[in-house]
Amino acid sequence: MATVTFDKATRIYPGGDKPAVDGLEIEVGDGEFLVLVGPSGCGKSTSLRMLAGLEDVNAGSIRIGDRDVTHLPPKDRDIAMVFQNYALYPHMTVADNMGFALKIAGINKAEIRKRVEEAAKILDLTEYLARKPKALSGGQRQRVAMGRAIVREPQVFLMDEPLSNLDAKLRVQTRTQIASLQRRLGVTTVYVTHDQVEAMTMGDRVAVLKDGLLQQVDSPRNMYDKPTNLFVAGFIGSPAMNLIEVPITDGGVEFGNTVVNVARDAIKAAADKGDRTVFVGVRPEHFDIASGEGDGLSKDAPAGLAITVNVVEELGADGFVYGSAEVNGETKDVVIRVGGRSIPEKGSVLHVVPRAGETHVFASSSGERLSD
Repeated sequence: MATVTFDKATRIYPGGDKPAVDGLEIEVGDGEFLVLVGPSGCGKSTSLRMLAGLEDVNAGSIRIGDRDVTHLPPKDRDIAMVFQNYALYPHMTVADNMGFALKIAGINKAEIRKRVEEAAKILDLTEYLARKPKALSGGQRQRVAMGRAIVREPQVFLMDEPLSNLDAKLRVQTRTQIASLQRRLGVTTVYVTHDQVEAMTMGDRVAVLKDGLLQQVDSPRNMYDKPTNLFVAGFIGSPAMNLIEVPITDGGVEFGNTVVNVARDAIKAAADKGDRTVFVGVRPEHFDIASGEGDGLSKDAPAGLAITVNVVEELGADGFVYGSAEVNGETKDVVIRVGGRSIPEKGSVLHVVPRAGETHVFASSSGERLSD
């Protein structure tokens, strides 16, 4: 087992002037499951490949435990990688695929067989050891790729979007298996995905990247509750946080025909920056549906922001309302979670207000978080 340290690690591809990964600083604890997540082109796979030794590090360094591995070849880093496309040899059996790296390393046949059988038992692959990959399902092939990594007994597992080729149901099932397996083995793991739901459900901590820059690294719960900027707020959560730019007014912000109280420190910080508006973030589950007369700027309509219902997703226990609202002369998309027994009609109008204490405030100029 070992820690992994990215110490201002930077990668600039030949012919490029902008780093694909720019000064990445992350410390991965011994036995920790860290997930790198972000949109396509954000640098997450490049970061993983730098750790694997498949990409050069142009500045900074990378350490595994106490060893500086920045310029070591992949074979000397004591890592095992699980790829997106399984990378199994079609002419070999499952057992031979799993034990191939050990065979190349010169380990004796009895030890190879012992390790392969142990990994197969963990992964429920014992009855498939004599089969070829073409006789396996996608999920079984992915487990074989995992087994090939396990038998090497590395210090670090690296996983590059290993579930993206699986169907939705199998992806959910397999991610649970991977997370529980990692906890049982206790091997430090760095996992790359573009799926933020995958990241939130699997990782001990999650690192969000954008344009090669680390935006935030935190536990899934802290990242959900306190995103550090507009990008993280809009990226983490499914459905995403509603982010609405609203004017600052006396006592708070102008939210539809209502004044909504937000943290005074946040309003003061925005005013100090010269901003006249702020972005208010509200999770879909943190809207209350208003009724009766308004108590804000207008007494002629129910309080809050008027949302026209466009689409409703009924999920049984609850539902998601996808609607649109007029804010400062612009049409904004808004998502609200409602109870499964109180689904509104398509085309109806709801008036919603953010629940007290559940708003997030971001600077309109810089996008940084202003509220605690």
